[in-house]
Amino acid sequence: MPPKQPSPTSPRDQRPSKLRPASSPVKNTYLLAYNAVSAALWAGVLYKTVTIGAHEVQNARKAGSFFGRNELQSAAAGLASGKVFNELERYTRIVQSLAGLEVLHSLVGIVRAPLITTLMQVASRFLLVWGIAYNFPATTQHSPAYSTMLLAWSFTEVVRYSYFVFTLSGLGVPPLLSFLRYNTFMILYPLGISSECWLVYQAIPAAKLVDERIPYVLWAILAIYVPGSYVLFTHMLKQRKRVQRQAPPAGSAGGYDEAREQRIMKKMRSIKLKQAMEQKNSS
Repeated sequence: MPPKQPSPTSPRDQRPSKLRPASSPVKNTYLLAYNAVSAALWAGVLYKTVTIGAHEVQNARKAGSFFGRNELQSAAAGLASGKVFNELERYTRIVQSLAGLEVLHSLVGIVRAPLITTLMQVASRFLLVWGIAYNFPATTQHSPAYSTMLLAWSFTEVVRYSYFVFTLSGLGVPPLLSFLRYNTFMILYPLGISSECWLVYQAIPAAKLVDERIPYVLWAILAIYVPGSYVLFTHMLKQRKRVQRQAPPAGSAGGYDEAREQRIMKKMRSIKLKQAMEQKNSS
């Protein structure tokens, strides 16, 4: 049996030509609302991460000029102030928890995303927001990796959910949004993965104080991250190549227009049916 295609709410990367509006108007409306709300919530995470982080980095830069720190040291000191964590930890935990609905969507068949893949990807995020940041704030609050992780997550999710909103609405995806979806991951994915791994690693000593068995679990998770991230990253590169092959020629309107594609397919079916009838009549 061939594998199921990713759905509009699947965390997996997708080819635009495989995206289809939901067959039921109610289902389509629900998925459109879900993706729109998710995009807005993650936009809040992105905005606060950038504004708070930039403010703290600027303050650290001013102090760094007095203490003789370079730009990189000042940036790290600013992101380690703890302000991003204090302002966003609870909010991000709630927003990311909403993604648990994607597992439910796959389970009950609202979308065609593979359940195991969706579950694994959502679980990895839950590990960070609930298992690490929530349970071990002392090791997370003042780590610059928390800010860089939120930056990578939020930018990626704003682009991803916005992409699905345009697809489900039938308006066609703007070229810029399509470009961001299939190119920014080359920077944001390594940034997010490395930040996640560092936060898990930093939590190991604190986890040992809670239960001596927890560090073994965290080490096992880190061991899985390496091959898992490689497989997913190469998969995303393949998807990017497929999208590039499907891209409209230079000078065209650009963007993926699903309604236009459906009209073309309908016209082709009509032509084939007409040809078949003509052949039948001639025989």
